[in-house]
Amino acid sequence: MIKNTTKKTVIAGECKKRRNILSKTFGLMLKNNITPLLFVFRREKIIPIHTLLVKKPIDLMYLDRQMKVVDIKKGLLPYRFYTPKARAMYVLELPAGYISKSRTSVGDLVNFK
Repeated sequence: MIKNTTKKTVIAGECKKRRNILSKTFGLMLKNNITPLLFVFRREKIIPIHTLLVKKPIDLMYLDRQMKVVDIKKGLLPYRFYTPKARAMYVLELPAGYISKSRTSVGDLVNFK
């Protein structure tokens, strides 16, 4: 479960972790159903994301090592690229609408269980 601890809301009920390069590369490509994914990196850095071969719009949430939201992109359309404004250690790929529904914004703290 992914929670916004600042606003006390649930962002997503379930999430799959992606740690290795292969699973990060394919992410949500060619998936009919979008399941929330958490990408874990070894250090904070600028992490560009593409939606090539992703069938539906997605929300992106970038978190630093303290699990603070440092960047958000809502409704990224298929076949697009996004480069965040801030360095992150974690990236959440979510179905479009999850960020708005949870009222999450930059500066909020997030918790994974």
